[in-house]
Amino acid sequence: VQLQASGGGSVQAGGSLRLSCGSSGRTFSNNAMGWFRQPPGKEREFVAAIGWGGPTTIYADSVKGRFTISRDIRKGTVALQMNNLKSEDTAVYYCAGRRRASISADATTYDYWGQGTKVTVSS
Repeated sequence: VQLQASGGGSVQAGGSLRLSCGSSGRTFSNNAMGWFRQPPGKEREFVAAIGWGGPTTIYADSVKGRFTISRDIRKGTVALQMNNLKSEDTAVYYCAGRRRASISADATTYDYWGQGTKVTVSS
């Protein structure tokens, strides 16, 4: 199973980007999915996650109100819409999938990871 993240790029502060995550080998329509990021010189951190049933989305405080995670059940993809980007959003963004449906912000509970897509926000 491989996850593929795409949509990264360079943008000015205040701009928007939309990341997308797809998979080969299996679909994740009934599984929890998440986005994490690793800023330059820092540890990987949680960004957003979407579950299946119950509380369906959670966000890091730093992105609440600016980022939106969503899924296309038919396509089996997950997107991260990022608006009002700030320089501190600069990072490599990774999508991840769980075998379970329950939502999680803990990276250690994710079973599958994509290769990452780089986002650079200039001020």
